[in-house]
Amino acid sequence: MMETMMKHPYKVVLGALALTIALNAPAFSQGEPQTIALMKIEAATLATGYRTSKVVGSTVINELNENVGTIDDLIVTANDKVPFAVLSVGGFLGVGTKLVVVSFSELQVRDKQMLLRGATKESLKGLPNFIYAN
Repeated sequence: MMETMMKHPYKVVLGALALTIALNAPAFSQGEPQTIALMKIEAATLATGYRTSKVVGSTVINELNENVGTIDDLIVTANDKVPFAVLSVGGFLGVGTKLVVVSFSELQVRDKQMLLRGATKESLKGLPNFIYAN
């Protein structure tokens, strides 16, 4: 192979040039052109929010300061603009627990705990059982 490269150096240079042009050329795709509308987010405002890694696992209490469940997960759907909280209710050490869903907007932060007004373990157990889709 080295012999061929030595006999025809212009082919090596042309091949390298063609490869360079191909890799640096703009990519064209089929279909409609896409546009993205970006909005400016104030970092100071966003910094006052709650990270999901801190919310998941949080205890959920009611206004009587009773433990009514734990946040198991947060779910955002493609159609809804508000996230949903999957709550783990009842049971002991994960055995006998029931998963239910409430709108995250129903939860409030009070003294670094998640407050769900009007909730009891019994009222949450009365909600439909939530099962994760595969």
